[in-house]
Amino acid sequence: MRILHTADWHVGKVLKNQPRLDEQRAVLADLVRIAGEEDVDLVVVAGDLFETSAPTPQAQSLVMKTLMALRGGAGADGRQVVALAGNHDNQRLVQEVYAPVLGELGIHVIGTPRRPDSGGTLTLDTRSGERAVVAALPFLSHRVAVRAAEVLLHDPGRHNQDYANRVKAIIDVLCQGFTGDTVNLVATHATLLGGRWGGGERAVQTLLGYEVPPDTFPPSTHYAALGHLHRYQQIGGPCPIAYSGSPIALDFGEEANEPVALIVHATPDSRAKIRPVPLTGGRPLATLRGTLDEVVAAGEEAGDAFLRVVLTQKASAGLADLVREKLPNTLEVQIDEKFRARVDGGGAVRTRIGRSPTDLFADFLAEKEIEDPRLGTMFAELLDDVSGSEGAHAAWTETGSLRKRRSGERAQARGTSAEHVRREGGVLATERSEPSNTETTGGR
Repeated sequence: MRILHTADWHVGKVLKNQPRLDEQRAVLADLVRIAGEEDVDLVVVAGDLFETSAPTPQAQSLVMKTLMALRGGAGADGRQVVALAGNHDNQRLVQEVYAPVLGELGIHVIGTPRRPDSGGTLTLDTRSGERAVVAALPFLSHRVAVRAAEVLLHDPGRHNQDYANRVKAIIDVLCQGFTGDTVNLVATHATLLGGRWGGGERAVQTLLGYEVPPDTFPPSTHYAALGHLHRYQQIGGPCPIAYSGSPIALDFGEEANEPVALIVHATPDSRAKIRPVPLTGGRPLATLRGTLDEVVAAGEEAGDAFLRVVLTQKASAGLADLVREKLPNTLEVQIDEKFRARVDGGGAVRTRIGRSPTDLFADFLAEKEIEDPRLGTMFAELLDDVSGSEGAHAAWTETGSLRKRRSGERAQARGTSAEHVRREGGVLATERSEPSNTETTGGR
């Protein structure tokens, strides 16, 4: 039996305000191509179909069309397809909407934990005449694990066991339908002890409290198809166990990952053999580190990769915009930790009493290690605009940062006077008045 194992599509992912839907459309089309070329009998999608629990119509359309394309035909002519909900998915949406609709097309969708006779254990006859038994368990939170244990085990005393024991007990129940003349599979979305993070997983659902040991799967399992960790990896255990990883690099922590689909060959009387097949269509991610000139030079060799730029120089106004102008594929600009502002270890805090806003802003720039006189100029102009004061300009003139311009002259040139906003009867009104002496005093 030939099985295609994939997971963690995260359709609808947006990275630093950059939509990834076009990439996902291309890579999922490549996944369908691989299913056809490899002539697979069964497709397993082990969770996280979507990036969010409220996917957009475009994201839902892409997932549904991909699942139908993987099915490839009606009735006995089509491939068997099993898809699970992951921790990013809206499990009720998957179970109550997708499962019945796609079920009419012969696609098996499991959104919430089910009893073996209610969809938790699937007995599937493939178009090649072979039979597979799939124990399917969507992602389980701690809270849901208690409810699932109650439904499946009917033993409230077990609720006090830890998360891993509950998961193992549930999988044991789901695997009771395994036989000696079928290909026995477990499909689940979970963190396995010994697994390596891909870089973009939700840490709160990948920590120790959510980990389960490899012996969670019984030795009668021919293959355990896992989702949740975004890096392709095989894990030792009582049976062949693997994460397929995500089909695209979802975050910059995953830029070194190589997206693949897994082709698994399994028979009832032999261990499964796993072969990764590269996926194409996703744009690479790359991190560039150095000075502005260095990263610009490196960026010219980065092709169409989306970039994270880490600058090894002090911040200045407009620096990030300059990076994006020279490297249009840049999604994020950071200042290297060594060049960021550091808190004074002495713990001394200067008082603000009696000090002008320009003094305080100058302290702020020094604290942040920002050396750009234009910021002082802009701050003084903004302060004058809101206060009608010449004090801010005078303060910066004393330091040589700004040519003095009197705020009264500027106001006269504009032909306007100070504006005051008042709220009366729930309506916001604007009132113009000539500035008084008290309104033009400096040091506000």
